[in-house]
Amino acid sequence: MIFNTGRHMKVKFRRLGLTLSAAASVLSACGGGSNDSSNNPALNPTDTASDVRASAIVAQMTLDEKISQVHGAGTTCAVSGASCIPGIPRLGIPDQVPTDSSAGVKTSLPNNLALAATFDTQLAYAYGDLIGKEVRQLGFTESLGGGVNIARELRNGRNYEYLGEDPLLTGDFIVARTKAVQAHKVVSTVKHFAANSQETNRYTASSNVDERTLRELYLLPFEMAVKDSQVGNVMCAYNFVNGIKACQNAHLITDILKNEWGFKGKVQSDWELALDDGVQGANAGLDEEETGSANDYVLGPFGKYSQFNQRLKAAVQSGAVPTSRLNDMVKRKLRTLIEVGVLDDAPTATTIPADQLSAGAKFSQSVAEQSMVLLKNAVHTGSNNATLPLTASTTGKIVVIGGNADRAVMGGGGSGHAPGADASVVACFRPGTKVGSAGVEPACAPWYASSPLSAIKSAAPNATVSYIDGTDAQAASAAASNADAAIVFATRFQSEDIDLPSLSLSNALTDPANQAYDQDALITAVSAKAKRVIVVLEVGTAVTMPWIDSVDSVLVAWYPGPQGGPAIADVLFGAANPSAKLPISFPKRDADLPEGPITGESLVYNYTEELNIGYRWFDAKQIEPLFPFGFGLSYTTYAYGNVSATPDGQGNFNVTFTVTNTGTRAGVETPQVYAGIPFGGEPPKRLVAYQKVALAPGESKNVTLNVDAKRLGVWDDSSQKWILPGGSYSFYVGGSSRNVLATSGGTVTQRSL
Repeated sequence: MIFNTGRHMKVKFRRLGLTLSAAASVLSACGGGSNDSSNNPALNPTDTASDVRASAIVAQMTLDEKISQVHGAGTTCAVSGASCIPGIPRLGIPDQVPTDSSAGVKTSLPNNLALAATFDTQLAYAYGDLIGKEVRQLGFTESLGGGVNIARELRNGRNYEYLGEDPLLTGDFIVARTKAVQAHKVVSTVKHFAANSQETNRYTASSNVDERTLRELYLLPFEMAVKDSQVGNVMCAYNFVNGIKACQNAHLITDILKNEWGFKGKVQSDWELALDDGVQGANAGLDEEETGSANDYVLGPFGKYSQFNQRLKAAVQSGAVPTSRLNDMVKRKLRTLIEVGVLDDAPTATTIPADQLSAGAKFSQSVAEQSMVLLKNAVHTGSNNATLPLTASTTGKIVVIGGNADRAVMGGGGSGHAPGADASVVACFRPGTKVGSAGVEPACAPWYASSPLSAIKSAAPNATVSYIDGTDAQAASAAASNADAAIVFATRFQSEDIDLPSLSLSNALTDPANQAYDQDALITAVSAKAKRVIVVLEVGTAVTMPWIDSVDSVLVAWYPGPQGGPAIADVLFGAANPSAKLPISFPKRDADLPEGPITGESLVYNYTEELNIGYRWFDAKQIEPLFPFGFGLSYTTYAYGNVSATPDGQGNFNVTFTVTNTGTRAGVETPQVYAGIPFGGEPPKRLVAYQKVALAPGESKNVTLNVDAKRLGVWDDSSQKWILPGGSYSFYVGGSSRNVLATSGGTVTQRSL
C-alpha cells in the first residue's frame, strides 16, 4: 500500500524535533525500543518518512506507554465517543476517539444500502465528505462507518448498513467514501473483516468458506479499500472464519491483509467479544483492542476482561508476544495518524454552523430522492398514463394508510443507525424488550419525525388527503375505495445483533414491539377495493410481495433519513424522477435463497453455494427473481442497442453501446456491463462496469465503458494468485442483471494480474 508521502525526507519531526537521520539513530539509542530490524529505518528501504517518524516515536516510549496505545480505556477523553485511547502529551500523541458514523454523525443520511442503490460513486464521495467533515468538527479522530460485508444472507439484520450483494459495487463505494473521509484528517474504517454475513450467533459461529470464494467475493472490497484508497483502519469481525476467530486469524490479518496487500495501517477489533485470546490475537496481527479497559479486572459491559492491557504487558515481558510485535502495533497506529494528518493537526470539538446543517439536510434529502427504487408502475385502468407520478391538480382525493406515515419514517437499529432518530416519536408496544443473541439491542425502532402525510398534503394542496393507521384492514379498504389514490406505507425494522425471521413484511407476531397488524393482509385488502394502490416500503433489505400483482406501483424508500417525508412526496408527485437501481436481488420467496431458515441452532455456516450469491445464484440456478439486481424503473423509458466489445491486447476491454431515452421526460439511466468469464466455477455473469447517463427526452448517447482486466480476474487456487483467464469472453449490457443485450468480446491469453 502506498500512502501520500508529500512531506518526504527534508521535513523535520515537529513534535519530536528530530530529523530523519536523527530518528534513525535514536531507535537503537533510546530505551524501550526493540532490537528487531523491522523497526530500523536504515534496514527498511521501502519505509516512507511516516514510517521512520513513527518508529522514532515508538523508540522513545516506555513499555507502559506502548500498552496504553493498543487498547481502549473507557470514555475518559474530553470528547465522548465510542471509545477513548488517551494520548501521550510528552510525545505529541493526541487522544484518539472513534465515533459511529455509518450514516452520519450530526447530519443524518439515508442508510448505506440506499446510497448503493444510486450506483453513483461521486455521490458516495460527497456522502463521505460530509461525514468526514463533521467527524472532525465534533472532535473525533476516527470514523467507524465503512461496512462492506456482502449480502450473502438477505435476512441479515445489518444489511441496511452495507452496500449490497456485489463486491465491485461495494468496493467502488467504499473507496470513494474512504478518500473523502480521510481528506478531512480523520482516520476511516472498513469493516467487518471478514465473511461477517449474519448476526445470529455472531460471536460464536464460523463462516466456512473456500479460499477462492473468500477472495473473489468477501475480501475483494477490503482489498480495494486498502490498495485504492489507503484506508487507515480495518476492523476485524466477531465471527470465526474457517474455525478461527476473525480477530485472531493470522491468515486473514497477517498473510493476506498485511503481507500480501501491503496494509500499513492498524487492525482494530470489533467492540467486545471479538477477542478471546490476547496472545493469539497479537501474534496473528491484531493491533488494537476495543473497547478494552483501563483496568483488566474491571468487567466490560459483556462480562469479559480486557486482553491488551496488563495481560498483554505480561505476555510481552514473558516473551509470549515479541517486543517487536508490540512495537509494530504502536508504529502502525502512529504511522496512520501521521499520514492522515491527525498527529500534527488533532481535531478540536467545535459547533457546526447552522447554515452548514441546513445544507446537510438538503443533501440528505437529495440522497434519499436519488436512492429510491421504483419497482412497479402499471398503467392505470381506463388511462394511458402510468400510476406514478401523481398529478396534484387531478388527484382530488388521496388516502394515506399505515406505516406511521402521519408522524415519521423508520430508521435502522444498532450502531449503524444515524443520529437524530428517536424511538419516542412513535409509541413502542413493548418498551424495554431486549432482543438478539447478546440481549443488547432494544426492540423499539428509531423514527425520524418527518411525516410523509404532511409532505403529501404540501405537494397536493388542493387535494383532500386523509390518514388511516392500518390497524383495521376493512376500514382502510373502504377509505381506499372512495379515493383517487391509496398510498400504503409498509415498514420493517432491522437491527444489529438480530436477523429477520423471513423476508416478509413484519406483523404483530414477528415484530411485536413495532407492528400491530399484518401488513401483507392490509395491502391485499386495500388493493381489492382501491382505484389505484401505491405501496411505499421503508425497509433495509429485500421484501417478498405476495400482493405484487394486485397493486399498481411499488416504491422502495429504504430508511430515508430525517428528510424522508419530503423526499418520498417529491418522488410520488414527480418533482424527482426515480433513477436508482437495486443493489440486492429481491426473491419471490425465502425458499429461493441459498440458505434455509436461520434457526440459531448451528455454529457452522458452510458457504456451499461458493461464488453463486445474489444475482449470480439466480442466474446459475435459473431461478426467476421477483426483481433482479440492478433493476429500477423511471418516469421515462430507455432502450439499448449497438453493443460491441473490443479487447485492447492487454486484457482490458472497451464495451460500446447506445442508450436512448425513448420517453417524454428527462431522466438518468445506469447502464450496467456484465461479463461471462471463461473459467470453471464462475457464475454465468458478473458486474464489471456501470455509469450514470443523463438523457433528455428522445436523446441517444454512444457510451464506451472500459473494463479493466482486474475486473475480469479470478483467484486461481493452484497458483494462489489472481489471473486473467484465457479464452473467449462474453459481455452483457442493459438496465439490470436480467434485461441485457449480449455480445462476444473476443479471446484473450491467460496472464497473471
